[in-house]
Amino acid sequence: MAEKEGGIVKKGQEDGTKLAVSLLQKFELPQGLLPLANVVEVGFVERTGYMWIVQAKKVEHQFKMISKLVSYDTEITGYVEMKKIKKLKGVKAKELMLWPPVSEITADPAVGKIHFKSLAGITKTFPVEAFAAGQ
Repeated sequence: MAEKEGGIVKKGQEDGTKLAVSLLQKFELPQGLLPLANVVEVGFVERTGYMWIVQAKKVEHQFKMISKLVSYDTEITGYVEMKKIKKLKGVKAKELMLWPPVSEITADPAVGKIHFKSLAGITKTFPVEAFAAGQ
């Protein structure tokens, strides 16, 4: 894929997870935002901010503090910039009986909030600490 050209690529659970966590830290996003399992590959293109994560299987994670179930597909892609992930694909959050895709995540650490937008126009705001590592 052309968008992956020139990217840093890490294979396997340990190296892939390290890269994903370092990207979250670098762009000031909560470290528990992407609970990954069975990581196959993580990549990042510095020039464009394009990031991708490939997992062996889909992961569903319950964020206990906010009682929110989130689904992470086998491939997650998006464009990372300071305190934001745009054009996000592969992440869905359960709302009632629906699973609208999350298209953008914006962190606002100054007020301790994180905002999630879906393509359906739904925006939800939660405390940043709900997405701390280990949540």
